[in-house]
Amino acid sequence: MDSSNPFGRADRQPVTTPQPQSSERPEHRHADSGVGNAVDRSSMYDTGDGAGSSALLPDRELTGQWPANPMVSVVIPLMNESGSLPELSERLQKTLEEMTGGAYEVYFIDDGSTDNSYEILREVNRRNPRLKAIRFRTNYGKSAALAVGFERVKSPFVFTMDADLQDDPNELPHLLETLQGGYDLVSGWKKTRHDPWHKTLPSKLFNGVVQMVTGLHIHDFNCGLKGYRHEVLPLLAVYGEMHRYLPAQAHWQGFRVTEQAVQHHPRKYGVSKFGMSRFVKGFLDLLTLVLTIKYARRPLHVFGTVGIITATVGFLVDLWLTIEWFLGMTSLTNRPLALLGVLLIIVGVQLISIGLVGEMIAKNSLSNDQYSIRESLE
Repeated sequence: MDSSNPFGRADRQPVTTPQPQSSERPEHRHADSGVGNAVDRSSMYDTGDGAGSSALLPDRELTGQWPANPMVSVVIPLMNESGSLPELSERLQKTLEEMTGGAYEVYFIDDGSTDNSYEILREVNRRNPRLKAIRFRTNYGKSAALAVGFERVKSPFVFTMDADLQDDPNELPHLLETLQGGYDLVSGWKKTRHDPWHKTLPSKLFNGVVQMVTGLHIHDFNCGLKGYRHEVLPLLAVYGEMHRYLPAQAHWQGFRVTEQAVQHHPRKYGVSKFGMSRFVKGFLDLLTLVLTIKYARRPLHVFGTVGIITATVGFLVDLWLTIEWFLGMTSLTNRPLALLGVLLIIVGVQLISIGLVGEMIAKNSLSNDQYSIRESLE
């Protein structure tokens, strides 16, 4: 790119919107579990310091018209990231210009910052209206920020990343290539992390549990760097701490999900906004996710299964004590275990009843528009 005009187009041709994909998708990148093999592209480009100047973006020379419709959208939640925003904006714009030749949009979602982050975004937007910003009145959380961004994006390909410069904008072209190869969602994998052990060790445990529960075998659910086809977004429930489970939600909806190894950089500015409490909240949200999404249409399967197991254990306990009493081997008056058996039977019947009530509610509330349809011939 011409150094005298950081907003000019690169020599290479911009990526064009892909033609409709055939129903036959690449087999060698799609595992039996529904997840493609991780693609490590870390050796394909030189990141160096890659930062450029941390000064605010210079005014763009509008020598031509921007494309009417964006091809790529980027959603970036942030809170108190004034130190990283100038550098991030410059690097991000450079990458997107090379990718699309100007057919892009970026939404910075300010999640209640108390520093001057939004003032920096205001200046960035003045110099390039493609870099937009939304400001919350208070802190609602990362999921809320993503939900607001997803509602506004217009392009067929949508990417998310963090604003702390640990995610590298140079990864976006590679994620786009993977999406154009036939996948619906690609999740970044911080294969080499530059975080302290008290963040990496709990994260590995968390990811292992989520893999086991969701059946989606990707290494890094917490990575903020992800790419989506636009048709995936309306079917995702993004609230609470659900941003961690967007790949699992897409997987359960039948979309093709894969992961890709990405560069991860040490934090240059500010401090992390997430503590150990995020893992406790994350496990609670995982339980919510399983009950409200995976079993939303069949609640009796989960409540009925637990209820039958509980009632069966209670019945076997009481049956064993009854046989002993009949043979004169014991007296039920001094065996609290008999009361435990009765209690287990009652709890089991109640759980089955809850499942039946849930089935009746699901039957009357769910409609056909909640099913994910890939294509149709009518």
